[in-house]
Amino acid sequence: MSNKNFGFGTQIRKSPYFDSTVKWGATGFSVYNHMYIPRDFGNPEQNFWNLIEKSILCDVAVERQVEITGSDAYKFTQLLTPRDLSKLSIGQCKYVLIVNNDGGILNDPVLLRLAENHFWLSLADSDVLLWAQGLAVNSGLDVKISEPDVSPLQLQGPTSQEIMVKLFGEDIRDLKYYWLREYQLDGIPLIVSRTGWSSELGYEIYLRDGSKGNELYEKIMAAGKEHGIQPGHTSSIRRIEGGMLSYHADADIHTNPFELGLERLVNLETDIDFIGKEALKKIKQNGIKRKQVGLIIDCNPLSGPNTTFWPIEKNGKKIGKVTSAVYSPRLKKNIALAIIEINYSELGNQLDVQTHEGKYSATIVEKPFYDPKKKIASS
Repeated sequence: MSNKNFGFGTQIRKSPYFDSTVKWGATGFSVYNHMYIPRDFGNPEQNFWNLIEKSILCDVAVERQVEITGSDAYKFTQLLTPRDLSKLSIGQCKYVLIVNNDGGILNDPVLLRLAENHFWLSLADSDVLLWAQGLAVNSGLDVKISEPDVSPLQLQGPTSQEIMVKLFGEDIRDLKYYWLREYQLDGIPLIVSRTGWSSELGYEIYLRDGSKGNELYEKIMAAGKEHGIQPGHTSSIRRIEGGMLSYHADADIHTNPFELGLERLVNLETDIDFIGKEALKKIKQNGIKRKQVGLIIDCNPLSGPNTTFWPIEKNGKKIGKVTSAVYSPRLKKNIALAIIEINYSELGNQLDVQTHEGKYSATIVEKPFYDPKKKIASS
């Protein structure tokens, strides 16, 4: 959707930051978790440079929260994910997968533990609120599952810490990667975490009062002015460089964690109980038939990200699909995430990709394409 006559209706929600994003130049929106998300502030390549050189502020209120409370909240949260949560401290976050009874991925949220029996799942684009509420009905557990009035912003990029110090004081420097803290900013209630969907140094600022959205957005933009902050949107270029998943593109209900190389998020060895455990055991035992790989596509710079799944062939036989592709102006290469039959997945293998511009040769390479040890984000 572009131009100022966006054609907005009431059946799709607006974020608390909506007016500010339009004021700051959002020209296109898409829909994510039944809410409008600004996707366009002009040139996506400029947005990428703004992110990696200074900082961008992104409205990600679409990352809706599923709140889990009640005396069995911990037990229920563990039921949702194959990742072992026994060492998850209060004030800590973890990247988790939520799988169904067949081991298929329903979502890949960040889990935040606010208190002993108080959790948030910060969602990718799928209806986990309904899944969790349905699961709770017959679980026999004392839990309450709801969507709270919580809307995140992402402040990401190398100058983000200086902006946060200006807003919250020096002690924010001690906030460790994947930890959170509660703050009040001039009476605005917030949770701040050292997380984000960018592979850069950054923070997520969870607003706990939707009526203060535009006020918060403007405060951050004002504080960031001297540090080169720009309004922006999550960068496809940077997240593909970092090998970060986009749900519905790189993973879905028919994809399992082993195909994506995410076995570190699956604990089958201990006696923790979770949905899909037997299925995942079976998948691990039988071995996977396809695998996610990184590709370099050998053609002129792609004009933008792929908007369909591009078929991949080897010797004329279809063996998989490109799920996310983009030109990286930093690497000066067309980079892609793809899922292909496992027999063809070794590094260096040459394949053919049918892009929207023609058929080109591609080579399997290591992923992520940039900063594989995540030193930037975690430093």
